[in-house]
Amino acid sequence: MIKIIKISLVSFLFCVLGIAIHAQEKVNWMDMDDALELAETENKKIFIDLYTDWCSWCKKMDMYTFQKPDIAAYLNQNFIPVKFNAEERTEIEYQNQAFKYVQYGRRGYHQLAAELSKSLGKLSFPTIIFLDENQNVIQPIPGYQDPKSFEVIMHFIGEDHFKSRPFKAYSASFKGNYN
Repeated sequence: MIKIIKISLVSFLFCVLGIAIHAQEKVNWMDMDDALELAETENKKIFIDLYTDWCSWCKKMDMYTFQKPDIAAYLNQNFIPVKFNAEERTEIEYQNQAFKYVQYGRRGYHQLAAELSKSLGKLSFPTIIFLDENQNVIQPIPGYQDPKSFEVIMHFIGEDHFKSRPFKAYSASFKGNYN
């Protein structure tokens, strides 16, 4: 009887410890320079969270989407995750071209933020941007993404479904954690 209690207690502690470790999973954000350098040696896509400090929807996405342990784990495993402030003031080299901060009115913007999201026609925040293994833009997606929406998108891009299926067909059959 004591042996069963000990085994049960040890099993319970391992379960609690496992849950605690999983619950602490956080996105391992990198800056753009470090991510581009790492991408040269790893064969991974880059995920970019394009944000500004004043953007309330960006903060909401940080709080409600990127804090989900399963989303954090998937991003860390399948992408090089980047937190990129669109008002960053340091020069960044991307695809052999230097990009800088540009003063525009009271604020300004980083040229790389504009370059990565140019297919949208304008900068908006938040915008998530996916780069392929060769650092080419796959797709910028503007606006707040709740966990359910983001989970579908990250799997669609992360598992290369975008190469063979329309997003609408993929998302209709996707079974995730937030359905």
